[in-house]
Amino acid sequence: MSMPPRWVRFEHEHDIGFGTLSGDVIQVHEGDMFNAPRATARTLMLPTVKLLTPVRPGKVLALWNNFHALAAKLNLADPAEPLYFMKAPSSTLNPGETIVAPAGQGKIVYEGELAIVIGQRAKAVSEHAALDHVFGYTCCNDVTAAEVLNRDTTFAQWVRAKSYDTFCPLGPCIATGLDPSKLVVKTWLDGQLRQDYPVADIRFNVPRLVSLLSHDMTLDPGDVILCGTSIGVGSMKPGSTVEIEIEGIGKLSNRFEAQRETP
Repeated sequence: MSMPPRWVRFEHEHDIGFGTLSGDVIQVHEGDMFNAPRATARTLMLPTVKLLTPVRPGKVLALWNNFHALAAKLNLADPAEPLYFMKAPSSTLNPGETIVAPAGQGKIVYEGELAIVIGQRAKAVSEHAALDHVFGYTCCNDVTAAEVLNRDTTFAQWVRAKSYDTFCPLGPCIATGLDPSKLVVKTWLDGQLRQDYPVADIRFNVPRLVSLLSHDMTLDPGDVILCGTSIGVGSMKPGSTVEIEIEGIGKLSNRFEAQRETP
């Protein structure tokens, strides 16, 4: 049985392209990844390219309090509807590149998450039809400047704390044909397993999430929804490496460094 396609974006000899990944071989495609992409006769070996974020999202929506285990640990009540914020598209970061902490902003936290990639425009879609609008899934590290979030007691700074440049690593590919309810998210910090949680513990599952969010705003091809995280989040230290792995998608690895203070 053939595996469903895994899609990548890449840079090769100063050109940007996309295609399907099988083992270490990329079958180069042309056209629109989300609208009848066409396979070419060209192939590239994975070690010869630089992997980019597998999608350039128009918007990134990210969930809070969407996993039962973390809610129980933090004594959070069940929300009646999805609680979410937005991360700036400019915060996305390629696999293998460095997360850089803004100077003077305190503790920086990793959060391993499953990311949904929208493939067809979704506006007020039903839960039954929601998966028809999902292209596939990728890994995300929803990086947070934890001390910025509630530093001003009059206004919770979700967007700022989550949207610094490099704070949304995505990749390494978009996997199609997966059942998200069977996936497990694992996060390693410097080789130590810190998160290991089943997506089945999710409060608002993928079809319901896509449906409900599409009633709030139109979801366009390439938009990304971060499903939220569970137990095991923690802070990074300069020089740390964070790896997010989901079987069937792969492993997203990024180093973390602190920005130097300007004299």
